[in-house]
Amino acid sequence: MAVSWSGAKIGDSVLDLCCGSGDLSFLLSEKVGLSGKVTGLDFSKEQLSVASVKQASLWKSCYKNISWVEGDALDLHFPDEYFDAITMGYGLRNLIDKRVAMKEIHRVLRPGSRVSILDFNKSTNTYVTLLQEWMLDNVVVPVATSYGLTEQYKYLKSSIRDFLTGPEQEKLAKEVGFGNAKHYEIGGGLMGALVATR
Repeated sequence: MAVSWSGAKIGDSVLDLCCGSGDLSFLLSEKVGLSGKVTGLDFSKEQLSVASVKQASLWKSCYKNISWVEGDALDLHFPDEYFDAITMGYGLRNLIDKRVAMKEIHRVLRPGSRVSILDFNKSTNTYVTLLQEWMLDNVVVPVATSYGLTEQYKYLKSSIRDFLTGPEQEKLAKEVGFGNAKHYEIGGGLMGALVATR
């Protein structure tokens, strides 16, 4: 859904910010095809290494169009108006300065192009918030713990609590220059996607 909402199409040059191990990058690769180009950017060398190994082990020829770049989402080393579409999965919530990140996304997007940002949703509905916190405490973190990943997941509840609501994300996108911004609650309100057009 996040990749489709980005508007990426055959032949496009696209960016997957905070790409981690590359899940959205691989989906973008299929959208833009061999004539397109995908840049997966992350600050973590370890995650980029995992993404590179996955790329080498997967059989689709279009995956050759992906380049992995170590970089900072708050200081993108790309020219203005360079990308036809941008995605970000579970990254905006973890960035220190969300306004700077959105400004950088706006700067490197071509006019008329879109960014699609998927993340946990900070709901204004008390029931959804309680359900989300229960799921994190009783399902997500215990499962992560069984794989030895407690530290990587136990911060989720506090990071969601400190995140922006959907309307706040829309407001921020418009303040940095996006002409249109819409936040969609998905997964029963547990997740959300901000789609903004430059």
